[in-house]
Amino acid sequence: MSIISIRDVWKEYQGQVVLERINLEIEPGSFNLIVGASGCGKSTLLRMLLGQEQPSRGEILLDGKVLPPEPGPDRGVVFQRYSVFPHLTVRENVALGLEFIQSPIVGKLFGGARRRAIEKAEQYIELVGLDGSEDKYPSALSGGMQQRLAIAQALITKPKVLLLDEPFGALDPGIRGDMHDLIIRIWEESKTTIFMVSHDLSEAFYLGTRLVTLDRRRNRPEEQGLYGASITHDIAITRRRENRHRGIELAEGDVL
Repeated sequence: MSIISIRDVWKEYQGQVVLERINLEIEPGSFNLIVGASGCGKSTLLRMLLGQEQPSRGEILLDGKVLPPEPGPDRGVVFQRYSVFPHLTVRENVALGLEFIQSPIVGKLFGGARRRAIEKAEQYIELVGLDGSEDKYPSALSGGMQQRLAIAQALITKPKVLLLDEPFGALDPGIRGDMHDLIIRIWEESKTTIFMVSHDLSEAFYLGTRLVTLDRRRNRPEEQGLYGASITHDIAITRRRENRHRGIELAEGDVL
């Protein structure tokens, strides 16, 4: 059974079509990369999966049920710009997700519940390689460390789906490579379904098990606004695990 079903989804803004006829079945535990030109609706699709925006037509299902019209703990998200709270320490940033879930009204835990949340936060801090930085504030962290913090923050609620919106685009190439290895390791260990937007095709082939490209099929001036981007390619990616750091290959017949 698919964890996410996107069924004939369209998205329009004030009469301008951004996405049209989007149909996808996302398998549990898969690593899905969405690529395409700027302005083709990649981030719009991600925001609809998050629940920040709603389809103009069609429907999105999560575990067979219509996606709630707001973000929830079943979907974690990491943006390109570091979505962390500057006034909280690393430990407090990560624990905050549990506090919001367990105490939605006041957003804060006390006593034993808070101690357990802190212990769990420290586990995720170690998972992303930030142990030793628990008491630091985000301003004392590098860009790569802040993205590690954002990933821990998203993972602590154990979401069914992790949504990544070009999370490594602002990082230097060397740091980006480290983050690639980190996200692959987390994905392999957690079995979380990942849905990631990228503008980098080589990054997509390196990370993903599936590559979906969005593009406008009709681009004449008189067609602008009347037609949106749709899926132009849908490719399954297989990588030889022992050769991951030396290259990626597509298996024969992998176009879906």
